[in-house]
Amino acid sequence: MKLSIIIPVYNEEATVEKLVELVESVAVPTEKELVIVDDCSRDRTREILGELKIRHPNIRLVFHEKNQGKGAALRAGFAAAAGDILLIQDADLEYDPREYPRLLAPILDGHADVVFGSRFLGGGPHRVVFFWHYVGNKILTTLSNMMTNLNLTDMEVCYKVFRREVMRGITIRENRFGFEPEITAKVARGRWRIYEVPISYYGRDYSEGKKITWKDGFRALWCVVKYRFAS
Repeated sequence: MKLSIIIPVYNEEATVEKLVELVESVAVPTEKELVIVDDCSRDRTREILGELKIRHPNIRLVFHEKNQGKGAALRAGFAAAAGDILLIQDADLEYDPREYPRLLAPILDGHADVVFGSRFLGGGPHRVVFFWHYVGNKILTTLSNMMTNLNLTDMEVCYKVFRREVMRGITIRENRFGFEPEITAKVARGRWRIYEVPISYYGRDYSEGKKITWKDGFRALWCVVKYRFAS
């Protein structure tokens, strides 16, 4: 069995090397590959990735020649991945790879097809950052639950893990952060077994490179409704 860790990156020269070294240091009960999709970074990210590839042969690199967004990067990463289990990891160090065993356990134990992390189940340290981001997350998660009949606590979380069979039947259409409500609606429609596990969260602010904006929030709201019906 192989785990594919899908890492979309865009202008992450300050964090990507540390993130990759953290991911590589985590012991998991499966073979592991890193699928890193550079979404046309304009800083030194690509150069750093080339150096990391030399040190870590299990890294698979995908390069976009035009910036398209996180959803597009994940779509490319899923297509390139060879693993039986697919795990999404951001490159900005907000999420701790040392929590992989917790995220993988429901799938490896045969209970789950999909696992969502949750920053709101009390799993560990949680940096205090933006009140209105928290409110927006809660609104989006609640509306998503109303549309999907799920009872998630954190639909917008980065950490999502899928058995490969789940993703075979899903086409990702959103190019940016609309990916989160889209994939949630589509796995709910497939009636896959979905679990949540508590995780830590080391959030960053905009001066530290955070990218999501209020415009992405409005797009996510539209996607919650859209993918209740659209395939």
